[in-house]
Parts: sequence; C-alpha cells; structure tokens
Amino acid sequence: MAEELNIAEGLSKKEKYEALIPQIEALVTGEPDLTANLANIAAALKYGMGFFWVGFYLVKGDELVLGPFQGPIACTRIRKGKGVCGTTWAKGETIVVPNVDEFPGHIACSSDSKSEIVLPAFKHGEVALILDVDSDQLNDFDATDAEALERLMRVIEGLL
Repeated sequence: MAEELNIAEGLSKKEKYEALIPQIEALVTGEPDLTANLANIAAALKYGMGFFWVGFYLVKGDELVLGPFQGPIACTRIRKGKGVCGTTWAKGETIVVPNVDEFPGHIACSSDSKSEIVLPAFKHGEVALILDVDSDQLNDFDATDAEALERLMRVIEGLL
C-alpha cells in the first residue's frame, strides 16, 4: 500500500490526474472498508490536486449525509434536489459550477468556496454517494476535471 503521493512539480492538470489516479487505485486495492477508502481518496485529491475542499456525501434515506472529507467544516445533511450536491443526486450526473453564487439554491457551507464540481457514484443503478470538490477560485473546473474525476468515480463504484 502506498502511504505517500508522488506528484511531480510543474505538471499540467491532466498530467497530475494521470499520476494521481493510479496511486489512488493502489491505495484502495485490498482495503475492504469504505470509510477508510473514502477518507484516503479525499486526502489524496486535496493534497495531490491542491483543491480547497474535497468530500463525500452518502445517500442515507432521503438525505445526503456528510462522509469523509478534507477542508473546512461542512454541511452535514443535504436534501435531494437542494444545492449542487442534492441536484447531482437528483439528476444522477456530473455538475460543474463555474461560479457558485450563480447556481440557484446553492448551499454555502463556506463563503470561501467559489466554484465546484460534483459527481455521482452508482450502486445497482442508483446514486449511492457523491463526490464534492470545491475551489476558492472562480471557474476552476473544466472538462479535464470532469473526465478524470468521472474515471475515479468508476473506481469508487468498485468499492461500493
């Protein structure tokens, strides 16, 4: 098991993901505990990519409940269809928000969050959890993030 990340300085965003995702796969291989795996994935993304906030929300009944995360304290429960996370759950698709202040019904867990990408993971065809990544910069997420993080979500689905 890898216990430190190796991401070279000066890499492009795409190159960072290409270096990071295999390391995350190695980190979770053979570990059966979902909480442990999600905690390590959140840490790897935060420190490997330099994100402001990275965390998971797990579907529990009719709410998303905060799971492992890295960054400032966060909202604990989110209803389906509310905010970016609840909308991702309701739609079952990745949402990229260039400016969170322009997203109708955005839930501001931190006023320092400026842009966001939220992705679903599925179990038996239903959203089981979501990955929420925030930046303290406007327009910080793009197709490169969506493609790489969607690939990571397929890895996470294998853990569910």
